Amino acid sequence: MYARVEDIGKKIKSMEIRGAGRIGRAAALALKYFAEDFEGNIQGFYEDLDNVKEYLISTRPTAVSLKNAVYYVVNRAKGENVEDLRKSIIKNAEDFIKRSEEALEIIGKYGAGRIPDGATILTHCNSSAALQCIIQAHRDGKKIRVFNTETRPWLQGHITARALAKEGIDVTMIVDSAVRYFMRDVDIVVVGADTIASNGAVINKIGTSQIALAAHEARVPFIVCAETYKFSPETVIGKLVKIEERDPREIANPDDFPGVKFRNPVFDATPPEYIDAIVTEKGVISPYLAYEIIKEVMNVGIEGKED
Repeated sequence: MYARVEDIGKKIKSMEIRGAGRIGRAAALALKYFAEDFEGNIQGFYEDLDNVKEYLISTRPTAVSLKNAVYYVVNRAKGENVEDLRKSIIKNAEDFIKRSEEALEIIGKYGAGRIPDGATILTHCNSSAALQCIIQAHRDGKKIRVFNTETRPWLQGHITARALAKEGIDVTMIVDSAVRYFMRDVDIVVVGADTIASNGAVINKIGTSQIALAAHEARVPFIVCAETYKFSPETVIGKLVKIEERDPREIANPDDFPGVKFRNPVFDATPPEYIDAIVTEKGVISPYLAYEIIKEVMNVGIEGKED
């Protein structure tokens, strides 16, 4: 395996690189590194490219943003010789990264428009897209304050809290289990997404569905901020989104609890009826329009084949 590719793969698998958008951009960068570092003939190029593709996908097999990034870069590769193929992969990777970064800026503007002046916002985990919306609302002069969950077991909420505080935003960090207690003080919930299914269900950090349920009960708007490459084309034909479970040692050392079993799911599914809107770079949509987004903008089909 190529050293720079393997380095990125290890960081994705260990969650040193985390967050759906960051994972997607990292995968694209790894493919760019592969193209830059490859030496050999055209047959070797295709063989190594296939191995790199499978390796990257294996690092977080449930992350649709990673798959879609890989398919975007690989399936558009064109050329009759190695040099042309290398240039094509590099260009595709750079295009994906640029489009991903531009999407965040656009989502921030659209999402900020959904946040009322004077609002108290609740957010969960560490989503670049959700953060962009909240920070943009603050930069637009809106007087906002934020509750953010610490987000166990990896405590991604610490990253969110520091980012918001750095912007001068009034932020209060709470434990995950306190969400319903504080929901009475919340005007809007803003979260990100790891995957959006064709039926509008949102797969996001574990705990998101409970927050959505508490918001629904309290009649608090719940919006999801996500780039369109997080929409899953595989769900169109009924493929279920697999919920990843990670090492229980992220929770506690099982050796300290003889006879105790542990479960450590990373994500959960929030049904569309609990979601008021999904903010994308294409605009603000109902979750029930997810299928239309997949049809319109996803030109990578099932199993990575071109539509």
